[in-house]
Amino acid sequence: MALSAQEILQLETKANELRHTIVDTVLWAGSGHLGGSLSMIDVATLLYYHYMKIDRDNPHWEDRDRFILSKGHAGIGFVSILSDLGFIKKEDLKQFNLTGSHLGIHLDATKVPGVDASTGSLGHGLSIALGMALAARQLGKDYRTFCILGDGECNEGSVWEAAMAISHYKASNLLTMVDRNHAMIDGPTEEVMALEPFADKWKAFGFHTEVVNGHDFAAMAEAIEASFEREQPTCLILDTIKGAGVDFAAGDYRWHYGAINEELAQEAHRSLDAYHQKRLGAVKGA
Repeated sequence: MALSAQEILQLETKANELRHTIVDTVLWAGSGHLGGSLSMIDVATLLYYHYMKIDRDNPHWEDRDRFILSKGHAGIGFVSILSDLGFIKKEDLKQFNLTGSHLGIHLDATKVPGVDASTGSLGHGLSIALGMALAARQLGKDYRTFCILGDGECNEGSVWEAAMAISHYKASNLLTMVDRNHAMIDGPTEEVMALEPFADKWKAFGFHTEVVNGHDFAAMAEAIEASFEREQPTCLILDTIKGAGVDFAAGDYRWHYGAINEELAQEAHRSLDAYHQKRLGAVKGA
């Protein structure tokens, strides 16, 4: 079922709140992966606040949907959701990645409620997600597994080993999504290690593959819901902007990781407010 205008507006408001939290957390931590957290936060918002079955009071509920953030360095974005949902205390964000904190830059599933797998050693998340999807099948469970990869992460051969296995086992209860922000730590992906023709590669591995605007809730929702209806595994390549919403960071690979001071934080918040109003205007004018 397509998202209503009201649902889109609610998701836009929530995503805006989370973007502001990401900026605050980067400031408190002294540094962080700002760019890739802002590029993936829209799809993560859509999953957690509209599609995924979770229990806020029981993060280990056996029938919950599973979420694997394979690009684990974007944990500073993931914790904005976990704190908002009550899995962790919002006050704990002020200690993110500081000495003694249980919130490391790559989130530890044994220490952080709501995290299904420790990730960040890139290339491993999709294999973990496949294991969870096959477990659901073996146990007769109907939970789904959602996995977000980074595009630079797809330089890892293990990603393609997992893709081959997903196709072989027809694991259609696993939705593969790539945050295609076109940049990685050392530069634009097509200059560091070209991925294109990216969609064709996933198709060749047996996936139904679509390129979707990763900042458009309606478009993502349509693609996600269609994936639920097919027996063939799906890969959604989410066309995004690294650092989306923050003018000084948007589209700049140098903000893969960085530090901000109070002045830059305030500039980022002002930029996010303008970005949010622009997006709301687009929804209301549609």
